[in-house]
Amino acid sequence: MNILYIHQYFVTPKEPGGTRSYWISQELIKNGHNVTMLTTTKGKDKPRKVVIDGITVIYLRIPYNNHMNVFQRLMAFLKFMCLSALFVLKTKKPDLIIGTSTPLTVGFPVLVGKKLRKIPYIFEVRDLWPEVPVQMGGVKNKLVIKLLYRFEKSIYKNALHVIALSPGMRDGVKDAGTPEGKITTIPNMSKIDKFWPRDKNTEVIKKLNLSPDSFKVIYFGAMGLANGMDYILDAFTFLKEENNIELLIVGDGSTKPDLIKRCELEGMDFVHFYGKMPMAQLSETVNISDVSLVTFADLPILATNSPNKLFDTLSAGKPLIVNSPGWTKTMVETEKCGFFADPKNPEEMAKAILKYKNDPALTREYGINARRLAENTFDKSILCEKFVKTVEKTAQKYL
Repeated sequence: MNILYIHQYFVTPKEPGGTRSYWISQELIKNGHNVTMLTTTKGKDKPRKVVIDGITVIYLRIPYNNHMNVFQRLMAFLKFMCLSALFVLKTKKPDLIIGTSTPLTVGFPVLVGKKLRKIPYIFEVRDLWPEVPVQMGGVKNKLVIKLLYRFEKSIYKNALHVIALSPGMRDGVKDAGTPEGKITTIPNMSKIDKFWPRDKNTEVIKKLNLSPDSFKVIYFGAMGLANGMDYILDAFTFLKEENNIELLIVGDGSTKPDLIKRCELEGMDFVHFYGKMPMAQLSETVNISDVSLVTFADLPILATNSPNKLFDTLSAGKPLIVNSPGWTKTMVETEKCGFFADPKNPEEMAKAILKYKNDPALTREYGINARRLAENTFDKSILCEKFVKTVEKTAQKYL
């Protein structure tokens, strides 16, 4: 099949960010399909068409970054929505479109293709929009909210199939009126060949200005309001008197400047901030760490998330601490690869960190369990194959 894949934030393994669409595209190509990826440029790069590892990538020039305000982000979403819809109308007709959120506006070009050119599509739900911005207070107008929910239902209704990234997202899609048989759950993926346990690289420790023998806790990924970063710093206020603990915060986002300022004001010199890292560098940084944190703000909808950092942590063979009372809590507790900390009580996170620090055998055991889970359940080789089989099975049934 000739497949048009629409993902506003597509990145390759050489770039910082989530690479799910890249690996799925590779598996589609491996199975004989042609993939054209429609996405946006990084920064001020010019619009262009290039072939990357067999994927034909169309870059539309629409700058976007995590420091944009709400209005700037909305304009970026709307611009991509319009330009991608025009592309769908003008391009050579593909056999199938795969659209992946977020944002929900990605649903507009796939609907345009379905309604005006009879192009069938599969829709992938990475976040339950508009429920996320509604619960976070980003959308307050009742009429707009009503229209957004109607738009969401229309996207699911017109799709051949919907792929959800977590059990909670699956329930959200089902609650929107989608038949259960039309939904497949395929979570985010572990990359066991990119993140793996090995001896700690002492040169990396020196380069990052860290103590060689400290107990290192890492958070890596986005630093937006949804990520609950102040909760992490609140937890570390209970650890100020502890010797030999360091916190590594890797990534970028709108709250980062305030987090840095808070650490300076409160004398948290054991907290180290780093920018976004390409995958190879991030892998080395996660590997020198002892425990990984996966946090979100205390909102029910965020408990449905399927965060990349969780699966990369599993691959790296590092134990976890999560604070979402959803499916990730159940998973880390059932598989004995992590602890849950109440999002209303940061002291619980501090106690969990100390439990790991004071029990190296437990830390090793939970790390081994994490790696086993990555290899046997969540590796991209397993889940990409499941994704492609879902696409092919759907296509055979409907096309």
